[in-house]
Amino acid sequence: MTTADRIEQAADYVRAGFGQELRPGNRPALVLVDPARAYIDPECPLYAGVESNVEAMKALLAAARAAGIPVVVTEVRLRADGADAGVFFKKSGTLVAFCEGSPYGEFIEGLEPTCAEMLVTKKYPSAFFGTTLNSHLTSLGVDTVLIAGLSTSGCVRATTLDAMQHGFIPIVVEEAVGDRDSSIHNSNLFDMQQKMAEVWPLARAQDYLAEISTLHDADRVRI
Repeated sequence: MTTADRIEQAADYVRAGFGQELRPGNRPALVLVDPARAYIDPECPLYAGVESNVEAMKALLAAARAAGIPVVVTEVRLRADGADAGVFFKKSGTLVAFCEGSPYGEFIEGLEPTCAEMLVTKKYPSAFFGTTLNSHLTSLGVDTVLIAGLSTSGCVRATTLDAMQHGFIPIVVEEAVGDRDSSIHNSNLFDMQQKMAEVWPLARAQDYLAEISTLHDADRVRI
C-alpha cells in the first residue's frame, strides 16, 4: 500500500465515523500479555524478532510500577497434549511452545510479575477469557487498561477487544506490542485504533503514567 493509499484509507474511515476518541480515566492498570521467551528465542518456531518491542515493554512496566498502578502479567500454560486449549490448539500448532515441559513459555527476563502483581494463566488468546481478570480489575476500580505484549494480531488484539467489551478504556502502547510480520502488526494497530482502542506511542503512555503518579501523590497528601 502506497502512502497515498494509506491517506485515503484513513480518510475513508473518518468519513464512515470510525476512530472516535476514547478519553482515559484516572484509574489505570497495565496488562502485559504473554511476554514469553518463545518470541525472542531463535531456536523456537514462534521467534518473532521483537527484541526492540521487548525493551519498550520493560520501559512501560518500569513506568507503571513507578506510578503505583496495578500490574497484571499473563502467561499461556497448556497440558502436554494441548487438550485444554481445544480448537485453538488444533488450529495453531505453534502452541506446542506453551505445553508442559517446554522452556519457551517461561517469562522473558525482566518481564516477570512480582509477588505483589497478578499473574493470569490462560489457555486462549484473550486475557479475559476463562480467567478472573475482569473481576480483579473491577474490584480495584480500574477504568483504563494499558496493553502491551505479544503478539499484536493475536493475544494483544483479543485482550484489547475484550477490555473494551467489559467497559474498560483500552490503550495499546504502540512500541510495546509486536508481531512476526510488520504489515500485519501495522494493520492491526490501525484497525484497533479505529474500532476498539486508542493506540499511543510509548512516550505518551509514560507521560500519562507520570500524571497519574502525581494525582495519586496528591490524594495521599490530602488523606
